[in-house]
Amino acid sequence: MEEKQRLLDIRYLRMARIWAENSYCIRRQVGALLVKDKSIISDGYNGTPSGFENICEDEQNKTKPYVLHAEANAITKVAQSNNSSRGATLYVTASPCIECAKLIIQSGIKRVVYSEVYHCTDGVELLKKAGITVDFTPLPPLSATADV
Repeated sequence: MEEKQRLLDIRYLRMARIWAENSYCIRRQVGALLVKDKSIISDGYNGTPSGFENICEDEQNKTKPYVLHAEANAITKVAQSNNSSRGATLYVTASPCIECAKLIIQSGIKRVVYSEVYHCTDGVELLKKAGITVDFTPLPPLSATADV
């Protein structure tokens, strides 16, 4: 991968990490950006659907079943706009689960870049099987990102 693209990937992943801070989820905050032609066309973070209370976990600290993942929020948000995700790159702070991988495939996204490995890798494997480029790009700790 060329150095310029690697630096862009790191910058977009850093923005996705900052965007994840909008999530009300306690267990894990995830952010996603959809980029096409070097422009951010959509964004998302994990959380409850519009109109629901912003509480992602139940009394046992388990994620409520209706919480949307960051990727799903970014994809559904672009679907409501005049933009198309066909050929876009998805930057996400955690590797996609299998459900989000199916949405990514169907939305025409051509590349996924993630910075943390989710506990299950089925989503990444499905994306690769579908011919989508998947790149793992770990981010340096927050205190070390100022120079990137």
